[in-house]
Amino acid sequence: MKVSNRFILAMLLPASLLYLVFFLIPAAQTFYYSLFDFSGLSENRVFIGLDNYKELLGDSLFLLSMRNTFTILLLGGLVVFALAFMFTAMLNSDIRGRRFFRGVIFIPNVIATIALTTLWASLYNPRFGLFNSLFNLLGFEELGKTTWTDPSKIFWAMLVALIWIFVGFYLVLLLAGTDKIPVEYYEAAKLDGASQVQMFFKITIPLLWDVLTVAVVMWTIAALKIFEFPFAFTSLEPVPETYTAAVYLYIMGFGQRTPIYRLGYASAIGVYMLLAIILIVIVLRRLMRRDVVQY
Repeated sequence: MKVSNRFILAMLLPASLLYLVFFLIPAAQTFYYSLFDFSGLSENRVFIGLDNYKELLGDSLFLLSMRNTFTILLLGGLVVFALAFMFTAMLNSDIRGRRFFRGVIFIPNVIATIALTTLWASLYNPRFGLFNSLFNLLGFEELGKTTWTDPSKIFWAMLVALIWIFVGFYLVLLLAGTDKIPVEYYEAAKLDGASQVQMFFKITIPLLWDVLTVAVVMWTIAALKIFEFPFAFTSLEPVPETYTAAVYLYIMGFGQRTPIYRLGYASAIGVYMLLAIILIVIVLRRLMRRDVVQY
């Protein structure tokens, strides 16, 4: 049965209108605001062109926040997917309680962010935290005296927590993909003498490639706009060492205890983030493009 173009357009219209109202118009308005020296609280606007963008390139806190963001994206992503693949391989074996372990690993994704930050703040507490107590118990007294949340270590402490949170989500995505791979392929490979490593690279990865591509794109978007955990991790106010681009955008737009209210400047940060996401996703899609494997 042939579907008319009018019917297709009618079905696409509601989603297109939502996309227009909630993304395209706000994005255009954000770029417009970024061209002004604008507090966001009054109608007084001074047109300054691209000065906000030029100022950002010399802003040490913005550069630090971008460095932190890309560290989360690249290093954090590498560890997240390595652990997700490792757990996928383990849970695809004949291990008992497969569903239980899958649920346990996924639990951080259904817990409120503020609860997770409170949990990890307790774990890192230098006096009674689990990590320091464990190191002292094992005889590593120097590590047991470490203050994990001091400025030189707090970003890496936060990154460990973020990896723990995100692994479960991408594990579930990969498991959903591997569940669709026919077991006959693995049985045939075993009969031919293939090792687990060979089956992983010759069967699992090629047949999981579409799912993996979507997962990597989702991770890229999530990492570049990550906000809640870094903002709440240091309790009352985020410290510069934990700034991400999204956190710095919020601070410049709304301030902390001391108001800043530079909405035009914050809008320029938002435009940079949007361009970064678009550019990286386009590059990833091209690099990860492969012929579809039918099975």
